[in-house]
Amino acid sequence: MPTPHPPRPAYPPSGGDPGDSDESLAARLRGRPEGESAHAVALLMARHWQAVHDYAVICLASSADVADMVTAAAFRRLLDRLALGESAVALRPRLLLAVRDTVREWSADDRISGVLPDLQKPAGGRGMRAAKSLTPENRVLAERAFQSLPGLARCLLWHTEVEAEPITIPAGLSGVDAETASVMLEQARDQFREGCVHAHRELAPTKDCRFYNRLLDVPIRRGGALLPDVQQHLAECRYCRHAADQLNHFEGGLGALIAESVLGWGARRYLDSRPDRAARGECPKGAARHRRRPGGGPVRLLSRIPAPGRRIPGEPRSSRAVLRGVSAASAGVLVTVLVVSLLSPGGDGADPAASTSAVGGSDTAPGTVSPTPPDTAGLPTAPGQTRLRNVAADLCLDIRGEAKAGASAKLAVCSAAWTQQWRYEDDGLLRSVADPELCLDSHKDAGVVILGECADEDAKRADDVRYDLTVQGELLPRWEEQLALTSTTRDPDADIVVKVRDGSPDQSWRTDSTPVTAGSLSTTGKGASAGPIERADA
Repeated sequence: MPTPHPPRPAYPPSGGDPGDSDESLAARLRGRPEGESAHAVALLMARHWQAVHDYAVICLASSADVADMVTAAAFRRLLDRLALGESAVALRPRLLLAVRDTVREWSADDRISGVLPDLQKPAGGRGMRAAKSLTPENRVLAERAFQSLPGLARCLLWHTEVEAEPITIPAGLSGVDAETASVMLEQARDQFREGCVHAHRELAPTKDCRFYNRLLDVPIRRGGALLPDVQQHLAECRYCRHAADQLNHFEGGLGALIAESVLGWGARRYLDSRPDRAARGECPKGAARHRRRPGGGPVRLLSRIPAPGRRIPGEPRSSRAVLRGVSAASAGVLVTVLVVSLLSPGGDGADPAASTSAVGGSDTAPGTVSPTPPDTAGLPTAPGQTRLRNVAADLCLDIRGEAKAGASAKLAVCSAAWTQQWRYEDDGLLRSVADPELCLDSHKDAGVVILGECADEDAKRADDVRYDLTVQGELLPRWEEQLALTSTTRDPDADIVVKVRDGSPDQSWRTDSTPVTAGSLSTTGKGASAGPIERADA
């Protein structure tokens, strides 16, 4: 074993040469004579020794010689596994975990702790031995998500977020160029967040927690307000409060979240020990800029969540309890199959060729004639084609970006865009005119409304894309008719979601045509509202 104090270079190789990566050095340990592998061992230890030794001191609450012993043992443990064929990608966090496990194991062995008193400190080995789990309860989702990432993603996130090193450092350790590493770092952040959302859904202790999965993630991601019933659920559910806290870190720096989820024990002290960390509260050097609110600080939605046991004024004790407790007799107020049969004034439908916006929403400049949507061939609008205007917001149902499977629905200023044109059919499908193969799906993305493939009535997921209309203009998803389509806020660009039906104007929709006059390409705008959605026989 090489000396435990090899020289530490200022930085590992930064040229992206695969021959200098940790993995290429580890390959030299496999099936090679001891003399040939010594060079690789020395380089690996030189790169990672100081950080690993720093964490050993933290775990032991001591800077005595025993920290050198623990560090050497951790390297020996990992190097043996690398020699047997394990990958060396993202080696730093694995070495740190080897330190933590070594201290815990040695402190649990009376023979070892008897001759090494430093293992018996309450702030060190003895405390670690007594801990039920070294992963904090409020970091379980992040720990699961991080460990499920590819090795390169873990390496990039660890060295830029936790170590606060320039992107050239993990690029050199991984054998890729800095430009490629920067692109992959952004992808790694997205993968990490999606992994946390997935873990929240997979580990959810109740059906309620799974139901609120996306309704919790989307507002935090976009900096909006949580729905009142989501806030009420968080006030009552510690599991989801922890999930919200973990997701909230993605709007600022990820260093603390990653360190606490991977190491647990001594994570904050390790962060403070890193020589390359920038001043507290600032983004790490070399890391991409994170989304922040206008004031410069990260989004902190948890501050608006009432304390456990405290009700939100005007809200039921539990929105899902209300959902379960609604009497079956209330279904009598539903009109099972209603049809939008509205024509524009004068008896003619809106002419597709007269639209003033192109496919993609209301951002197209006025006066631009949109292309003919699929399957219309420039024919007049068929009966039943309409915009849907939200009564409370006075905004129309639109599609975020291009009309394609998976695109989310949103509120937008009403226009003649094809993405705001819908056709409610006899079988309950709410079909997009921009792409007639797609319908509104309120179930696939855990209550966040997106575009999905239209399904036959006998298909397994038929009810996910079908709705019943009430006389109040509510759209009730057939997979759960005690819910209704609404928006997260009354502002443009607000997401469309489903929530417990409450009869409010936020859940009421009106048909809204876009008629044109001869020689004009202008729409009628807000004055086109034609009243509540009508019954087929009205």
